[in-house]
Amino acid sequence: MASWAGFLLILHPMLTTIIVNYNVRHFLEQCLISVRNANPDGYLGDVYVVDNKSSDDSAEMVRTHFPEVHLIVNQENTGFAVANNQAIRVSAIRNPEVSGQVPQSKYVLLLNPDTVVAEDTLSKCVDFMEAHPEAGGLGVKMMDGSGTFLPESKRGFTTPWVAFCKTFGLSAIFPKSRLFGRYHLGFLDNNETHEVDVLAGAFMLLRRSVLDKIGLLDEAFFMYGEDIDLSYRIVQAGYKNYYFADTTVIHYKGESTKKGSLNYVRTFYQAMIIFARKHFQGQQARLFIAMIYGAIWLRAGMTLVGNFFKKSRLPLLDALLMFGGLWLCKTFWANYFYHDPSWFKPAFIQFNAPFYTLVWLVALWFNGSYDEPFNLRRLTRGLLLGTVVISAVYGFLPQEFRPSRAVILLGTAWSLVALTGLRFIFHFFKTGNLSLGRTRLANLAIVGSDEECERVRGLLAKAGVERNLIGRVSPPADLIGFQNSDRRFQISDCLGTVDNLDELAALYHLDEIIFCLKDVTASQTIGWMERLGSRIEYRTVPKGGGTIIGSSSKDAAGELFTTTTRFQIASPTALRNKRLLDLVLTVVFLMAAPLLLFLVKKPGGFLRNLIQVFLGRKSWVGYSPQSTIRNPEVSGQVPQSAIPRIKPGILNSTHTFPNKQLDDATAHRLDFFYAKDYEMRRDLEAVRKGWRELGQ
Repeated sequence: MASWAGFLLILHPMLTTIIVNYNVRHFLEQCLISVRNANPDGYLGDVYVVDNKSSDDSAEMVRTHFPEVHLIVNQENTGFAVANNQAIRVSAIRNPEVSGQVPQSKYVLLLNPDTVVAEDTLSKCVDFMEAHPEAGGLGVKMMDGSGTFLPESKRGFTTPWVAFCKTFGLSAIFPKSRLFGRYHLGFLDNNETHEVDVLAGAFMLLRRSVLDKIGLLDEAFFMYGEDIDLSYRIVQAGYKNYYFADTTVIHYKGESTKKGSLNYVRTFYQAMIIFARKHFQGQQARLFIAMIYGAIWLRAGMTLVGNFFKKSRLPLLDALLMFGGLWLCKTFWANYFYHDPSWFKPAFIQFNAPFYTLVWLVALWFNGSYDEPFNLRRLTRGLLLGTVVISAVYGFLPQEFRPSRAVILLGTAWSLVALTGLRFIFHFFKTGNLSLGRTRLANLAIVGSDEECERVRGLLAKAGVERNLIGRVSPPADLIGFQNSDRRFQISDCLGTVDNLDELAALYHLDEIIFCLKDVTASQTIGWMERLGSRIEYRTVPKGGGTIIGSSSKDAAGELFTTTTRFQIASPTALRNKRLLDLVLTVVFLMAAPLLLFLVKKPGGFLRNLIQVFLGRKSWVGYSPQSTIRNPEVSGQVPQSAIPRIKPGILNSTHTFPNKQLDDATAHRLDFFYAKDYEMRRDLEAVRKGWRELGQ
């Protein structure tokens, strides 16, 4: 019966699903699997993926694992609106009189790649649209990866008043108010279907006949705003937009633009300006645009200040403790040793204490003392290194700036104790324990069959992720796996069935649950995430996939536990050390410039490179020039996506073979291993052998 229905719907397809992708390969894979499960045998219609020049092999993954998907690969990032319009136009060029072609679909679904749809989502949405011919568009209930409802699932039009309430936080303070909360329509029940103004671009089901009437997405919008504009035009044409609450999808969010970044603020509010100029006239338009410009400056300022204090909170507190400690040490030593409270001159507080504090902060930063988790060895090493630098400089200072070496040593001891104590306090308020440097392993349960649980254990081990694995939760019909005594999961490891997951989560104090989508449906996963709420972290493993996917925040990018190669050069410590080495080499080259200008091949280029490296625009050593022309389809080449991005290099890893002409494939491999096993000595070796090319 299903095949006969599929035959009829192939002749008259109901739905075309379009997904625009940019560098989210693993999320795209899971999304396509969920769409495939929601559209068995393709009976609802076809699927298009438009790849906007991703560098993570997304297109190759689609070709290999989803041959039924229509793939469009762009040679540049064209933006959300342009890419969706491409697929809409291609899917519309259908002629049933031509062999191999079928009529165009009745509906078009614009779907984000970082979403997961339930098995019944597509059919329920199409049925609703069929029952409501006045509906021009449809959105659904969305939640993020933590199981939290996403308020943008239903929104009101952005009028000047709505923009004012959004900008100045009134909509956040009074979310359920009909007066102040119209941006997210918080006064409407999340669990009931409503007519709304704006559909979210992450899941936007559209009637194709309406698109034919009002036009496609406005390509003036690169990202953000195109969904508001299209929703507005649907209503202006006399149709209705609906928020459909009878199905839920996961939207991981944060995969394209970080919401805490200036780029997000600029892009979002520029889209609002385009919308205001397009749909408002006269005084109303001027007022709206003025408010948006005010919002840009306000949000940009708040973002800068917020990001600064978020990143600088601990260093600033460290600086206060070190400076205050130096003042105390100075006072103590003046009374104890010199028996004169006024022994130290004002220059100590005006110059020495700030200078010592700055040197210690820089040394702490370069030694990774601000990296998580806390490491007492890095803190001690940083303070000792700073003390060595201070002591070395001390002898070169004028006499009035050399008060006492004893205060330096006392300040070092004070800083070690005070900074360690500060971290104990932060750790205690965050975790409730004093095990500084060691975080409690999260209690984990895996929902799935015995075989899938073993596979997940292997993925976690290969990804280097440590968890306190409590056991597995069995799908309702899964009992066979417990009979094999050779398995690591014995019957004692079975916590129970997924039907009692809420009780098991409370009984075993679960912090994290991984759902194996081979054994548990997306509908079941979404249902349990909604039921258990955001107090637990959730992750999913696609059938046959090598990645564990999850997200604990709606404003942060999703998290990947993947078994792909981990590159040392991408670590904060390696990047920091590489930058430090660049600065040290710049100083050395500058001191040797009178000689090097006569020895390097391009003296003018050498001087320019000194400035570029000092400003952080380039590095003395980077990847080979061939890195810009990588082609994974050519045998022997390493895909560009396999290697993390770094600053362009003056020299590169091939300079360790200065007398050999290396082919592209060999150069790619050298870059790959340079990134994978990076050490500072590799840069020094390249400089030693290629120093005559420092001006290139």
